Amino acid sequence: MSARRILVAAVIAALSLITACGGGGSPGDQAALPGGAELVKKSAEAMRSVKSAAFTMETEGTPPVPVKKASGRLSGTGDADGTINIDLAGSLQEIQFVLIGETVHFKGVTGGFQKISRSQLASIYDPSAILNPDRGIVQLLSNALDPKTEAEEKVDGTGAYRVSATLSQQVLATMVPGLTQSVNGRLWIDRSTNRLLKADLPLNGGKVIVTFRDYDVPVQVTAPAE
Repeated sequence: MSARRILVAAVIAALSLITACGGGGSPGDQAALPGGAELVKKSAEAMRSVKSAAFTMETEGTPPVPVKKASGRLSGTGDADGTINIDLAGSLQEIQFVLIGETVHFKGVTGGFQKISRSQLASIYDPSAILNPDRGIVQLLSNALDPKTEAEEKVDGTGAYRVSATLSQQVLATMVPGLTQSVNGRLWIDRSTNRLLKADLPLNGGKVIVTFRDYDVPVQVTAPAE
């Protein structure tokens, strides 16, 4: 065989190898991902044992929800503290809250802390429901419909699986007050711990993004000075 034919044969062989390894990679990678139903089930089980967490809720655009931003710390016992930015008659108000037992301490931009009951806060926003296994994330994952694993990505440097699913309006409303319909959203589930890292919830006019971090970091919520 001439040198030219040897070279042509080598090039063809190399191209065939590249096609096999590169062009067919996407379907193979997709097949290698764990199933969506399996992931949300494992995540629900992992979230059931969570003892504490920190969270943020932010809006992009103008989704039709009154709470535009929230952040705080949550304990498994139901105590919590943080801030809520809420739209009150077209005016955005920031409220600090400390939730201990059945009492909520809260204050606006001016003035000191005042008190209301947990049930009164729940009519606006009850962040303590997020870790409640009968109301929050566990139920959101357990009731997710048609979950599909889309990709493997990182969330703030942590390896995660991105899963699309239809999420229940009734359960979502515990985390995002004001929702009136189920949402075709995306969930990011930690590859190592199976805990929920992020939820992206598209709505009319924008979206809501909820993120979680600092799982099982001890949280001590104390009442503000009178």
